[in-house]
Amino acid sequence: MFRDKDVHRNANQSTAVFPSISKNYTKLAAVRRDNTKPNMGLYQLSGNVLSVGTFNEYTNRFFENVSPSLDGMLFHEIILAGGYDSDKRPHNDWIYPQNAVQMKPQQTLTWEFALQPFGDQQDFYQVAKSFGHPRFSFEPLVQEGQSQKFKISLAANQTIKQILIKHKQNSKLIEDDVTSQFHDNELIYNPTSVGEHEAILKFTDGTVDMGVFNVMSSINQLLRNRVDYLSSHSYAGSTGKVPYSFGPVSNQGESLGKMTFIIQECLLDNQVNDLAHKIAQVEESAVKYVRPKWFVAGDFKRPRKLYGDFYRVMDLEYIAHLFYLLSKVPAKYLKLHSPKDYLNWAAQVFDVRVNPDLHDNQRGKEEAQMLGIYFLYIEDLLQDVKKADLTKEYQEIANSWQATTSRVTANSDTLAAAMTEHFFDNAGFGPAAGALALTGNVAAAKKYGELLKANIGFSNDFRAQSPDRWWEALSYMIHSLWGGVTAAAAQITGESLQDIELVAAGYRATNAVLYMYDSNASTTDRMLKPGEAASTYSIAGPNLNRPDLSRNRFGQSIFAADGGIFSRLFPDGYTGEDDWDMGEELVAYLNGFGQTTYLYVDHKGQYQAINGTVQKADGNQYQVQSFAPYIHQYVNLNTNEKFKSDAKQVTFDAGSRKFQN
Repeated sequence: MFRDKDVHRNANQSTAVFPSISKNYTKLAAVRRDNTKPNMGLYQLSGNVLSVGTFNEYTNRFFENVSPSLDGMLFHEIILAGGYDSDKRPHNDWIYPQNAVQMKPQQTLTWEFALQPFGDQQDFYQVAKSFGHPRFSFEPLVQEGQSQKFKISLAANQTIKQILIKHKQNSKLIEDDVTSQFHDNELIYNPTSVGEHEAILKFTDGTVDMGVFNVMSSINQLLRNRVDYLSSHSYAGSTGKVPYSFGPVSNQGESLGKMTFIIQECLLDNQVNDLAHKIAQVEESAVKYVRPKWFVAGDFKRPRKLYGDFYRVMDLEYIAHLFYLLSKVPAKYLKLHSPKDYLNWAAQVFDVRVNPDLHDNQRGKEEAQMLGIYFLYIEDLLQDVKKADLTKEYQEIANSWQATTSRVTANSDTLAAAMTEHFFDNAGFGPAAGALALTGNVAAAKKYGELLKANIGFSNDFRAQSPDRWWEALSYMIHSLWGGVTAAAAQITGESLQDIELVAAGYRATNAVLYMYDSNASTTDRMLKPGEAASTYSIAGPNLNRPDLSRNRFGQSIFAADGGIFSRLFPDGYTGEDDWDMGEELVAYLNGFGQTTYLYVDHKGQYQAINGTVQKADGNQYQVQSFAPYIHQYVNLNTNEKFKSDAKQVTFDAGSRKFQN
């Protein structure tokens, strides 16, 4: 992103780069951030490629009281040999090789690439096919017991010799030869282990292509493990260093996301172990830690100045969300206050979050009018506040919400909401798109929706399909919180606008984010125990700023050792607490793809599913199976019909275009 307040120019003249890496069919898509055409593709024609690395150059003037404060860019490097000069390298990565090249005297090695403009994602692959690249597609994530379906469209004069699936099983690398299962350009594979899987296509001319997908035991179990871990490892109780807190502790409201996640998961899953105990921990923390810390004498109209001489208004949306979810808990589980009390608290805090009239300082007034992650729950909150006859709070919140969305709509031609502390930021345009879509500002939502489409990657590696962001890793990366919120924004906006491309992008991004909680991953140096999590994954290999972080998971405080701004941002150094800001993205998932599967007709007239599968049955009947852990509805994106059902499989009648159990 350039140091340029002309957001249109910034978005049009900078790109997100999405690599698809393989030995002989590497390709990079450089996509304009405003999603206009043409874009630029780089396609491998000859030679062997090992990887794609990045180097980040940036300026961050955060401590100079300048806003926006962050600009910079990524330089991409195609790795032809080696890639790492020392032992600071990925040690567990069995997918991407780090081989040196041995050359004999007088020997010549040749690599050849083509640069070619393309229009959209589909055109990118069509251009690749014209250069002899196969088209290889599959689900980014399957769960244990589910089948993986590969679709392989070959280029001219291309013949498959062998198809292998590589995966780790009990620490041993296994190769399954599945060539005999390939028929009519499709292959069905039933995984026998969890973790990353590499699918390898070998052709008769000696060339090789590949793809990477993930297998989880079950998303339900991942979520339950996370709740168990937070309850047993993160809660300080009455005797902890910071009593009643969930660690890691921070003054920033993002640190409360783990609490909102616990409540949301308990509300959806009655199989959570010792559910009442976990809810009681969160309630105790909300009352005895959160309220007195962030508010003077517990007065919701008096935010405490935790940042020296100011308070951060953004923190309040996380607190309001916590109180609001507590209000949804059945009264039998609450020990300190009633659901109505917590709804009242949520309404008061949220009113301060969005109402500039409730602040006596200019900073507070300005921040109150900014969008944030609250777009994920404000419509539900307003509905419940109105039902509870909290008339004053309802009117003030509704007026503030309308004023904010009206202002963002009026300024949508300038794309102003895309600029935050970063000159171009998915933490700005993601919430903008979602908020505008929810409030029926269709034209403006479409403008920001185009930024979301350009922001979410497409690749042959499920991890490289995350929303484009680089600050927290100094490389192309997965960021759990903002990747998850951006994915949710794409889903919400896409569903509201019946935009299939947006919903599909949101789903791709979601599966990348879930990797940050995956204890079965085998290719990262940072292994996770069940329930552990890490906020950041560096996709690049190598990450030339920090080669030791290449293709690894970590928390941003690990950069404290680099000095400069990082030593000021993280004065305590690297704490090893890599999950301080995680949680809200899981709440967004639970309220989105965690409960919803989508059906649509593609450009060939075939029915397809997002977050599920669809199979032709008899006559006009189709069987739709959901991947959602807590399925609650099926949505037809072509007609916008919403079918409420808790069944993992439903029938769709193409004649009547109706779902049925």
